[in-house]
Amino acid sequence: MSKYLLDKFLFTVDRDHALTERYREDPAELVAWWEAEMANRVLNCIAAEDSTWLSFTDAERAALVAHDHVALFEMGAHPFLTLTLWIAMFERDFDEPLGMQLDYARQLAHVTQPYPDITT
Repeated sequence: MSKYLLDKFLFTVDRDHALTERYREDPAELVAWWEAEMANRVLNCIAAEDSTWLSFTDAERAALVAHDHVALFEMGAHPFLTLTLWIAMFERDFDEPLGMQLDYARQLAHVTQPYPDITT
């Protein structure tokens, strides 16, 4: 398991509107594409610095495809990264103010301290 790779996915997808929309509409396609094309790209570096060994586990891939922020949090993905991406993808689906954020919190209500380690 790579918390770094999960966080890198969440970070890069959240910062590109086109990727955010692709992830919302077809998560399996976006996750597969991102893992093949972006996972080993070093952030802010030239292509010669890319790595070759990073990939998601089956559980990570499944949670990303399912948009399962609870499973991602339990795996150690940073909750601020999932929250900001989920706001971009799903806030429009709720009528009440902060509806998405309240739903996000409700789904994590069973989690008690100590929280999963979110360091990378």
